[in-house]
Amino acid sequence: MRTVAFVVLLFFVSALACAQGPKPCEVLKSEIAKKLDAKNVKAYTLGIVARDQDAEGKVVGSCEGGTMKIVYSKPAPAAKTVAPAVKKH
Repeated sequence: MRTVAFVVLLFFVSALACAQGPKPCEVLKSEIAKKLDAKNVKAYTLGIVARDQDAEGKVVGSCEGGTMKIVYSKPAPAAKTVAPAVKKH
C-alpha cells in the first residue's frame, strides 16, 4: 500500500512540475536580482548565456527548460595606485 501511495505522489509531483513549464530567463533573472537587492548586494552583473557556453562567474540558475543559464559575476575591484616611497636622507 505504501508503494502505491508513493508512486501516486511521485506522479502528482512530476505532473505539477511539467504543468508549470520552463521558466522564461528574464523572469528568473528578475527574481534573482530581487533576492540580491534584498540582501544589499551591490555592483553585480547577471547574464543569460547558453548552457554549453563558457561564462565567467557563478551559475545561479537555469531557464528555458535547461537550455540557458544565468551567471552571476562581480566586477573586478579597481586597482589601487601606490605612490612610490620617498627616501629621506
